[in-house]
Amino acid sequence: MLLLLLRRTSGRRHTSGHRLFSSTATTTTTTISNLYTKYSFTPPPSLHQNPKNPNTQSHTTTTNNTNNNKKKKSKPLYRPPSSLDRSGQTPIKSDLPFDFRFSYTESSPAVRPIGLREPKYSPFGPERVDRVWTGVCAPAVDPMAGKEEAEKLEAKRKKIRERVQGEELTNAERIALVERFGKNKTKRQINLGRDGLTHNMLNDIHNNWKQGEAVRIKCMGVPTIDMQNVCTQLEDKAFGKIIHRHGGSLILYRGRNYNPKKRPVIPLMLWRPQEPVYPKLIKTTIEGLSIEETKEMRKKGLAVPALTKLAKNGYYGGLVPMIRDAFLVEELVRIDCRGLEKKDYKKIGCKLRDLVPCILVTFEKEQVVIWRGKDYKPKEGGCFLVDRQSFNGSDTDLHDGIQDGDHGQTAFDSGDDC
Repeated sequence: MLLLLLRRTSGRRHTSGHRLFSSTATTTTTTISNLYTKYSFTPPPSLHQNPKNPNTQSHTTTTNNTNNNKKKKSKPLYRPPSSLDRSGQTPIKSDLPFDFRFSYTESSPAVRPIGLREPKYSPFGPERVDRVWTGVCAPAVDPMAGKEEAEKLEAKRKKIRERVQGEELTNAERIALVERFGKNKTKRQINLGRDGLTHNMLNDIHNNWKQGEAVRIKCMGVPTIDMQNVCTQLEDKAFGKIIHRHGGSLILYRGRNYNPKKRPVIPLMLWRPQEPVYPKLIKTTIEGLSIEETKEMRKKGLAVPALTKLAKNGYYGGLVPMIRDAFLVEELVRIDCRGLEKKDYKKIGCKLRDLVPCILVTFEKEQVVIWRGKDYKPKEGGCFLVDRQSFNGSDTDLHDGIQDGDHGQTAFDSGDDC
């Protein structure tokens, strides 16, 4: 009897233990994934908490050893696009017979600054050009060489231009080029803005000359006050020839013997150099007047009716003759420059002082007030504004009403300030 009771109790314990194990197994499977109960699908082994596999451990140890054995390659240092490190590279040599300046129309070699705003750091980058930057320009020859070197450069520049230009264009050829590169025929043009003819713009002109014999240049803003200087600098620095001008729009011809494959080497400026310090345009007292008379004149000048209002990025070619005519009847002239930047109307005042000529009174309230002076004498011969100019021969065949030139020459060659 005792033996039978022991067997029954042990069987019950065994069955109860089996049920307990099966229930725990189902709970573990249900808690990990419900795929088995819903879809009768065995979950992949990645969902289980797998025991550590000796094979995977050996694989990871071997990969770690190989990674440790491999040396990490050091990342190269960042180099800016300007690539300041010029180790092992020779500087660019350019045989252009003129000094490199940021702007050829808005800076004059005759005017010397009184100081520099920063150290003499070349805008071409260190050791990129075989010329030394003086803070204002990169001279072609030593500035202390004398007048002989300057005359040699002038003769070399003239010789290169004559060789590139070759024979002069006939009137029919010029008319065809003007019509071909006019505003109605092509949209390709170069915009000349407040900085005038910059050094990098020379490279743009030669790039356009690859596509055609001429290029249209649209001049806007401050440089248009002195269009004679703009045309002279374009022909002098690019070795081209202007064959047509209508207001601020020019057409620059490259020349008969121009070869795009033998274009001159023009090193690019990587950044704009800081402008040097020049003497003040407006002084405390006007020369020849006392302090009280200067204050009274400035007060009176701001109350004078404005002669004209300058538009931003407009064409100011008629400003100089307009002021000369106004000085025949008025002593003070005020020009409204509201909307223009301060440096722009300061440049306008500086140009008017040299071209009219006149005396600057004030730049207050975005106005340019100028005085004709005590002993004012009007310029002899007058100055007539010509909206359109031809540059070769007679223009009777032109249908667009271009005015005639003077014996095949431009008004810019005659020395007129218009």
